[in-house]
Amino acid sequence: MIDIKAFFKLTYGLYVISSKSGDKLNGYVANTAFQVTAEPPQIAISCHKDNLTAKIIKESKVFSISVLEQDADLGVIGNFGYNSGKDKDKFKNVKYKTGQTGAPILLDSTIAYFDCEVVDSFDVDTHILFIGKAVDSELLDESKLPLTYDYYHKEMKGKAPKNAPTYIKEEKMEETKKETTSNLGASFECTVCGYVYDPAEGDEAQGIPPGTPFADLPDDWECPICAAAKSEFISVN
Repeated sequence: MIDIKAFFKLTYGLYVISSKSGDKLNGYVANTAFQVTAEPPQIAISCHKDNLTAKIIKESKVFSISVLEQDADLGVIGNFGYNSGKDKDKFKNVKYKTGQTGAPILLDSTIAYFDCEVVDSFDVDTHILFIGKAVDSELLDESKLPLTYDYYHKEMKGKAPKNAPTYIKEEKMEETKKETTSNLGASFECTVCGYVYDPAEGDEAQGIPPGTPFADLPDDWECPICAAAKSEFISVN
């Protein structure tokens, strides 16, 4: 028997994986990137086959990893995690630089990066496991903590995008959900990215104080992660 809750105890960071092929730049939010050897320094990433970035990495044989900081801008996560590069230029309004390999390196909300050349790849059913040799890396801000998936899930109220290796279908999550109704009303979940609005916490980044029921949010209020409209939210109860 598979216990879904056991998977929650595996630890992950949150990163933006980027690549370039020709004039096309693209990137996505990933929670699977890990060092596999020290000499030479090699890092593995797991990319869903449906991701445009997977196609670009296969063509260019390069990728970069930007390590997100714990207080990362939610807009950065929403831009790279819940949009498709097939429809949007994700690098249009962000700060980045071109690495030695030619891959774009996101600098917004980033505390460190790795620039890698693909040395091997493996087909793992729904995903492709790319092994990259790091040709360049830099620690940009030693004072800040890296963003972990646990922190993102518990403190930022986000969950894995549909193409993430850790994505769990909604029906499998039902038994792990808890009632969150209070005298302020129910919590509401974004149907696009999974962010949960908790009335007790509000959304101070957008000027919504703690204690504000969902029904009292302005009609033009948007999801702080993916910018989905208020109408895209449903009660978690």
